[in-house]
Amino acid sequence: MKKKRKNFKRVIGRSFMIILGALIAAYGLEAILIPNEVSDGGVTGISIVLSQLFNVPLGVLIGIINIPFIWLGYKQIGKSFALYSILGIATLAIGTVILHHVETIITGDTLLITVVGGIILGFGMGIALRNGGALDGIDMLAVLLSRKLPFGTSDLILFLNMFVFILVSFVFGLEGAILSGLAYFIASKVIHIVEEGLSGSKTFKIITKDPDLLVETIRDRLGRSATLSDVYGGYSNEKFKEVTCVINRLEDTKIKSIIFEIDPKAFVTVYDTAEVKGGNFTKKDIH
Repeated sequence: MKKKRKNFKRVIGRSFMIILGALIAAYGLEAILIPNEVSDGGVTGISIVLSQLFNVPLGVLIGIINIPFIWLGYKQIGKSFALYSILGIATLAIGTVILHHVETIITGDTLLITVVGGIILGFGMGIALRNGGALDGIDMLAVLLSRKLPFGTSDLILFLNMFVFILVSFVFGLEGAILSGLAYFIASKVIHIVEEGLSGSKTFKIITKDPDLLVETIRDRLGRSATLSDVYGGYSNEKFKEVTCVINRLEDTKIKSIIFEIDPKAFVTVYDTAEVKGGNFTKKDIH
């Protein structure tokens, strides 16, 4: 009963933070960037371009275009991630509608617009990602493509966004596209700070009282394989089993939840992993 209550509180807490992050991101878009003809990258950037071209509400386009990417998240990362992402994207979409006529807080100074807008946008997106949800589907596409192509996730995100900013240049002009790229760069750095090591893979090393159950649960609920190694305490010389698992940038919250659920007192070390090649760094569909 206590465990269910804790899980319920955790879900409510994360949901609240994802909604908050989405509203902050929506404010950055509607109060700073879009009124000054500066866009974002990813699906949001595409939505902004189409909204300007066809006079369709931005929130409608954000919701519709993200649908296939949410499905990718569901298949590749899991049900909870997809649900949290639906919550975040829906809040972002509704937030852009509600805040569409909000007063623009900065005008004229293009550098200030770009920096402040990028910081606010990145802060909002970082909060959502830190709590297990995404506000933009292009990250999910990049994670999937990184499994098929010999490029890292960050490289693919940059590559995909190059096409987005080319589209932006047709609506906001070359200057607008350059400022949009700068705002996106600033936002990505802020996301990195908020989310802690967002760009790239991570290696988890876990010493737990139930390593076999942890490996099985990671495989079943995350779709990842893990390895077991014998380790010994330096003082006690006691033998332990250490679980090692490499994950992608969007799975951090979920694997932490799995570890906490199985063994709240597990000893966990996490490393940023710049590059992963060869071996069996693959994941199976979990639905």
